[in-house]
Amino acid sequence: MGEAPEPDENLVDWGLDSIRLMTLVERWREEGVEVAFEDLAENPTLTGWAELLRTP
Repeated sequence: MGEAPEPDENLVDWGLDSIRLMTLVERWREEGVEVAFEDLAENPTLTGWAELLRTP
């Protein structure tokens, strides 16, 4: 299997760009998850996103 980023690694270093991030935001919104592009872009780590998604 391929490698996966560590929870606190910057996902930009793993190839995340604004187009991919916007696609992710759109998919999550389709599933009923309210999330803003800016919030995800501000802290592009798995840990940061998990904290965002846990916050009501």
